Amino acid sequence: MIAKVLLIDDDTIRGWRKLYAARGLEGLTRFEAGGSEGLLSRTQEEMLKAYVAAALPRTTRQVGAYIAREFDVVYESRAGLIKLLHRLELEYHKPEVIGRKLDAEKQRAFIETYNDLLNSLGPDEAALFVDAVHPTHAARPVGCWAPAGENLAIEQTSGRQRLNIHGAIDLETGKTAMIDVETVDAASTIRLLEAIEAMYPLLVMIHVFLDNARYHHAKLVREWLEQPGCRVTLHFVPAYCPHLNPIERLWGVMHKHLTHNKTYATYREFADATLEFLREKVPKNWSQLCDSVTDNFVSSTQRIFGF
Repeated sequence: MIAKVLLIDDDTIRGWRKLYAARGLEGLTRFEAGGSEGLLSRTQEEMLKAYVAAALPRTTRQVGAYIAREFDVVYESRAGLIKLLHRLELEYHKPEVIGRKLDAEKQRAFIETYNDLLNSLGPDEAALFVDAVHPTHAARPVGCWAPAGENLAIEQTSGRQRLNIHGAIDLETGKTAMIDVETVDAASTIRLLEAIEAMYPLLVMIHVFLDNARYHHAKLVREWLEQPGCRVTLHFVPAYCPHLNPIERLWGVMHKHLTHNKTYATYREFADATLEFLREKVPKNWSQLCDSVTDNFVSSTQRIFGF
């Protein structure tokens, strides 16, 4: 009856009644035009934010227990806690794993050098990122939406067979060079660099960014680079910094499309699908994939080091 008189919904009235039962008139007086401010005071909300930042609780149950223990306030629903955390600009996500030997100054220097190179890149030059990946013939179970009450299962393979791919990507165009090799070593590095040169027959200089794997520094590779007419220049990413090599993100995209909740009956089917995705579908669909494989190094470094 009250809801009809005030032209509001029943749930709002019930919410007010619940707030009154828990906090009395003081709770009702904190109601604003935009809705209820919640059960916590501003000071308590700041304490909660500090707790989450320090303790990194894994579940809303832990958050609710802290609120009940410290403030004598009980949130009866998980949805209410999630709404509170979102309102306080807190979110659920996984921490990044970073190496203990990261050198912030070397990262700054690399980022500045890379940006300077891109800004001065001529029309007869290109920049690519190189790395190796070893996907195994195995499905990766991940969370997904499904009909309620249905027991989900995916057929698993042995996971013993794996591809060895030495690859490169041009972030400007999405063009890739992906070679399937028996072993990733100095010989495969040279094969990949030759494939890159073949991709750009008219360019004068090709800048290749890659990690500090021993085979990338091998004598065979150095001798190949010193050959007359070689158009490849290598630039090495700082040690322990895979986040500065965008092709690492391409491998994540690859797994999202190929192995998450997907099973291939044979290893050959898996290998063909993987190589087709990297060689054909990535360049073809680059406009949809490019935002997931970026060289936005500044934001990544700021997130880790705060500069």
